[in-house]
Amino acid sequence: MRTAGFVLAGGQSTRMGTDKARLPAGSHFLVEDVAQKVMVAAGNVALIGPPQRYADLPLECLPDQRPGFGPISGIETALASGRGELNLIVACDMPQLQTVWLRELLAKAANTYSLCVAGRDATGALHPLCAVYRSSCLPFVARAIDEGRLKLLDLLAQLRSDFYYIDDTVLNLNKPEDWSSWHEHCCYSFERVKPV
Repeated sequence: MRTAGFVLAGGQSTRMGTDKARLPAGSHFLVEDVAQKVMVAAGNVALIGPPQRYADLPLECLPDQRPGFGPISGIETALASGRGELNLIVACDMPQLQTVWLRELLAKAANTYSLCVAGRDATGALHPLCAVYRSSCLPFVARAIDEGRLKLLDLLAQLRSDFYYIDDTVLNLNKPEDWSSWHEHCCYSFERVKPV
């Protein structure tokens, strides 16, 4: 079964005050680290976002088909690319993602008939941007955007998603203090992504 990996760049965050993809992580950017983990798990990776903004990064970049609708349009872009039956889609702002989680998400998705398998962490939080979406989700995602239903948790409910339980907390860097706290308390290692 063909798999495809995608990282949603997210762009300028009003709560963070900067582009989360370009947060420094060691001597590189956070998006590069997340993309490396997706590459290892899925065998390939593409960034979803404005190509001109990320032209300096060693990543293929697909422009968002419907910018301005939030992360659900990034999911639509990934699915519409037709790159895989199983599409591993993650956000760029998850510094503690583990490759093993992503591999196990893909394995669970391959062994179920569920349209979507999303991560559920140790706190009980659901992570629609740490999930595997089957290509057959595309009509549901497109219809949700057309109807203005942009909340990802609502999309997971509509898809009757299955869940992969992660026995840790999945951290999202949404505010400057999130990044500062993570950056100060982590020991960071990084392997550079090869150009695709």
